[in-house]
Amino acid sequence: MIRSRVIAGRLPADAGAGFPVGGAGRARRESGSWSRRRRELVGGLLRCYPVSFLVLAPYVVFILPMAVLNDNPHTGLIVLLVGLALLGSAGVETIGLFFGRPDPRWRQGMRQATARYPRIYPVARLVTLTGVVANVVGAHLGRGTIVSQVSGEVSDTPLAMACALFSGWGTLGFALLVGSHLGGRLSARKLYCWVAALVGVEAYVAVLTARSAPLIALVFFVAAAGAVSGVFRLRHLLLWTVVLLLAWPAMFAQRNIIRDAQGVVVDTQVTAADRLRLDSQLTAVAGYDVPVEIGQPGVADYVRYGIVPRVLDPERPALSTGQRINQFLGGGPTSSYSFLLLGNIWFFDGPVGVVAVHAFWAGFVALLLRWRGRPGPVRLSLFCLVFSDVLLWSGTYPDSTIGFLQHVVSAAPVLLLLGPTRSAPARRDDHLSLPVGAVR
Repeated sequence: MIRSRVIAGRLPADAGAGFPVGGAGRARRESGSWSRRRRELVGGLLRCYPVSFLVLAPYVVFILPMAVLNDNPHTGLIVLLVGLALLGSAGVETIGLFFGRPDPRWRQGMRQATARYPRIYPVARLVTLTGVVANVVGAHLGRGTIVSQVSGEVSDTPLAMACALFSGWGTLGFALLVGSHLGGRLSARKLYCWVAALVGVEAYVAVLTARSAPLIALVFFVAAAGAVSGVFRLRHLLLWTVVLLLAWPAMFAQRNIIRDAQGVVVDTQVTAADRLRLDSQLTAVAGYDVPVEIGQPGVADYVRYGIVPRVLDPERPALSTGQRINQFLGGGPTSSYSFLLLGNIWFFDGPVGVVAVHAFWAGFVALLLRWRGRPGPVRLSLFCLVFSDVLLWSGTYPDSTIGFLQHVVSAAPVLLLLGPTRSAPARRDDHLSLPVGAVR
């Protein structure tokens, strides 16, 4: 009796202990469901306003706070330029919502859009590796180095010009890797490994060329395009920004050491903190009656430099609007200067140009993400090229637009060859087989 009493006395306690477990599990499920809905909401907003996000992010996170902290007297100009850019981009993106919205079930839609490309991951791997090799070999041959930038000379060896044919393949490879991941053919872990490899190789190239700007541009592009595509979370991007800012002084010092070793004069008066004053670099455009004509590229130059590969036109001089701006400001032809993307557009095209440029590209990106359903590999690649070339905050306009045309021409063979690899469309109830570790 005593034994049965003890057991009976324990039963209510054991049964009662089970209820909190069920409540905790339900709470975890509800928390996970809320977190998932929040991510879907943020992702939906980013895909409704991708260009506005790309314009606003660097200014909200870094440039405007620096202007306020350092009491920049032209902070109002920064706000004006950002406002004009958003007027063009957000206006067009809002109007576009009346004609169609991005698929709310983004991952499932992308998986269906890439289901007809069973070889997308092997193609992505080949393109990425080719772009990496061409980038490293070209840097060893002198392409993109600080010495060539100062001298204005371009390496004209056959191998260097052959490497130039693969310009932009790093961005193209990233776009196809993202497509492979969203299509369920590449796990998140492998995608992150590929991204780390791309950034690591660019860091190595930065050592060879003594130029850190391409590395920073790549990191920002990968973060922004990854966030809009739904493969990175915003809190992770903020963490990367903090890490990059903390690492910048060491990067700046190492860059100067490499430049000094290559015989390039380094201004010791400019510190790492001075180079972070991007607000001052932008507001240096204040005081000029815009638009300004300094012999910047025209329509003929867009065709000659953007469409025709250098291997077919080896005698053309190097194109550097940054050097023209530096001479206009009273400097020499061996240095370049940029007012950042918004400042350059303001300088060359005035306030109407800032609105018009961002309105045009916002409409173009909206078509890429929404026209005839979900974007496949081709439209996703063009979307990434727009983000990396045309709209990146550090780009030198109008050279950045010409660079976009160059990269589209370079990517055209790959994008055209994706067509024959396309299989018959899957039926709605078909089951897509995914590799082990792929994200569903």
